[in-house]
Amino acid sequence: MFTSYNRLGRDAEEADAEEIIEMAGKATLSEQQKQVQENIHYQLENFCASMDEILLPDDNNVPTADKPLVPETKPLKLAEISKLLKDRIGYTLEIKPSLIPHKDAGQGCFIQGEADVGAVLAFYPGVIYSPAVHRYIPGYPDVNGQNSYLITRYDEMVINAQPWGRGGESRQVWNGSFTTPEIRTDAKTLEHGSEKETNMLSKPLEAVLEKRNPLAFGHFLNHPGKDMDPNVMVCPYDFPLTEKRMRAYIPNVALGDAPVLKTLVLVATRALCNEELMLNYRMSNSERRPEWYTPVDEEEDGRR
Repeated sequence: MFTSYNRLGRDAEEADAEEIIEMAGKATLSEQQKQVQENIHYQLENFCASMDEILLPDDNNVPTADKPLVPETKPLKLAEISKLLKDRIGYTLEIKPSLIPHKDAGQGCFIQGEADVGAVLAFYPGVIYSPAVHRYIPGYPDVNGQNSYLITRYDEMVINAQPWGRGGESRQVWNGSFTTPEIRTDAKTLEHGSEKETNMLSKPLEAVLEKRNPLAFGHFLNHPGKDMDPNVMVCPYDFPLTEKRMRAYIPNVALGDAPVLKTLVLVATRALCNEELMLNYRMSNSERRPEWYTPVDEEEDGRR
């Protein structure tokens, strides 16, 4: 419903919201999921168009046969692109020390600018593992103990954002390899990756991706501290690989070959302005939870 309301724009009225709620109540689950996918795709089409305006040379009419594997882009730094994106869509993201008053809070992800409820704020970047290849996640089977940058979709697809780090300063062929040393695991963790994983993380994984993506920081969102509320939610998004013009801005690669990338995006659950983004981690209360974790909804955590 959040994404549907966002699509109506800032001129939407209360009656519009009530109509969306009524329609959602009558729709089947599959119909609701289809509508959410369409809403997210619509927003991401606009985001990708803005990134093209920022990055592609003015004279981009090179014959298809003569285009290089990695197309030429303007020599802009990530910080410059981030500012230009904010000028176009009204917001961007910044990584800086979290405002959560806990010693383990570390870095947080902040929105710079303003976004309406239902806005797609961030991608969860990295390598996607289907259930059939979970054993190739570095550190398996103790993956959570080795890596705090893993997230799981409702369909058990796992995304490992650790190799993405803070992105980069170019458009390049990326195959899931590490690019920012400050958040990679130690060498012992990677030994579990096996030679077979190295073979799998080859051509099927490679894609030309824009590492200067200002919204590819979903893995830096913190769980809200005490007396704080989440302001975003995760939303599955199946990106169709037939959308060639958008591909460089979807910061994921996957093991194996499939017609879609089963990704995650983060969506605003209320209007936001120059503040830290918070995501409910929903850790199961059947397992030991870290000292810093404060449940948002204990009953919901019990269903994990």
